[in-house]
Amino acid sequence: MPTIAVIFLSTLLAVGVYSLIKKLRSRGSSLPLPPGPRPWPIIGNLPHMGPVPHHATAALARKYGPLMYLRLGFVDVVVAASASVAAQFLKVHDANFSSRPPNSGAKYIAYNYQDLVFRPYGPRWRMLRKISSVHLFSGKAMDDYSYVRQEEAKMLVRALVNSKTREVNLGQLLNLCTVNALGRVMLGYRVFGDGSGASDARADEFKAMVVEVMVLAGIFNIGEFVPALEWLDLQGVAAKMKKLHKRFDTFLGGIIEEHKTKIAQNKQHTHDLLTTLISLNENSEDESQKLTDTEIKALLLNMFTAGTDTSSSTVEWAIAELIRHPKIMARVQEELDHVVGRDRLVSDADLTQLTYLQAVIKEIFRLHPSTPLSLPRMASQDCEINGYHIPKGSTLLVNVWAIARDPEQWTDPLEFRPERFLPGGEKAHVDIKGNDFEVIPFGAGRRICVGMTMGLRMVKLLTATLVHAFNMKLPNELLPEKLNMDEAYGLTLQRAAPLIIEPQPRLAQHVYGA
Repeated sequence: MPTIAVIFLSTLLAVGVYSLIKKLRSRGSSLPLPPGPRPWPIIGNLPHMGPVPHHATAALARKYGPLMYLRLGFVDVVVAASASVAAQFLKVHDANFSSRPPNSGAKYIAYNYQDLVFRPYGPRWRMLRKISSVHLFSGKAMDDYSYVRQEEAKMLVRALVNSKTREVNLGQLLNLCTVNALGRVMLGYRVFGDGSGASDARADEFKAMVVEVMVLAGIFNIGEFVPALEWLDLQGVAAKMKKLHKRFDTFLGGIIEEHKTKIAQNKQHTHDLLTTLISLNENSEDESQKLTDTEIKALLLNMFTAGTDTSSSTVEWAIAELIRHPKIMARVQEELDHVVGRDRLVSDADLTQLTYLQAVIKEIFRLHPSTPLSLPRMASQDCEINGYHIPKGSTLLVNVWAIARDPEQWTDPLEFRPERFLPGGEKAHVDIKGNDFEVIPFGAGRRICVGMTMGLRMVKLLTATLVHAFNMKLPNELLPEKLNMDEAYGLTLQRAAPLIIEPQPRLAQHVYGA
């Protein structure tokens, strides 16, 4: 029984180390730690996280307060569950919480922290952020590629009209649309499909890979919190991550090699991001400004995972909420008919004139934030928040989902009510771009989502296009109020059940043509 003996001795050693750390930490400050539930031996508060951690920590916060301390294994964790507490961490103490803690996803999937999302804060991270911001997400880039988003939205409409079945899995087609829109900007071509917008088996497989990334990254892996048990991989998370990484690496490596071949043969004339990254490497005399192929693959991985399924899932939630609220749907369609008419599809230029639609989108991001429990940050130094001691090395989790449903901030917080964001509404002044902490779906501070601008534009355009072009029916005469709105937890907020619709065209017939 050598394995059991090793586990037993490792556990005893871990307990001893933790006890020593706890004593040393308690001597380091006269301030108390934030309140929280009593931890279990060894595993700490991991059992308190439950199958849906953003729900579990929201419930705990109602008991222990909006600033809460948890011990997950041997890791100090603080949870922010109110706007004011989140502002303390992400605004007042933002510089202290600008790095990420170690985690399995970054190690085994994201090329061992070589990406933008999980890379430690510092010069290399700032360089990657600048490249992404300037070449992909700047205002100019957004305007230059507006035609791409509009063409892909039109293909989505065409796919819905030409569907061979009455019932359509909306999420699959939305994911195909967002992947191809991003692919054309990043790579210069559609990644999947034949250009008709119809469903594609490889695209469905890719979506499954992205969803698997988000599910695995959302698991509280025991090995991360109890290092003595990491080698056992008790949940099989590390093994699954390594296997998934190989699939992504093959996909991304093939894209890069194909691009390099086209450039060498002078066949690559597009101004996509990947061509820019390769040319920056070849033309830069400063070695510190060059990216390795691994860094380029890691950056592409970030964009294709964080920048596609998040947008398509948010649009899927939006259509589901509008189906459940037909009066709100009718008001959105009335505004669209007034601004756009019924003889063409929505364009990027129309979006700023759609006041009510803008309010609907804000309400969607409030109730269904794509990342309900923020990507973790780590304290670089000890600090004090609201009279409590936050130890160096603590992991910070911001419960974005709970903050946006806080009854102290929102009237009837569980109700879908876009009017709250209109002039005269309770939150008319609140935006969702990281400045108003009542609703921060993209985060805030230095680590705010770099793709926020593109995500917002895609969600607005696709939601507006679908609502304008179609009336939505549910199959089998399902009543709207009976639509399943359960969540499937991962790093991102997926629907537990895919949204199946029967789209019915409502615009002039020529709009749906080739």
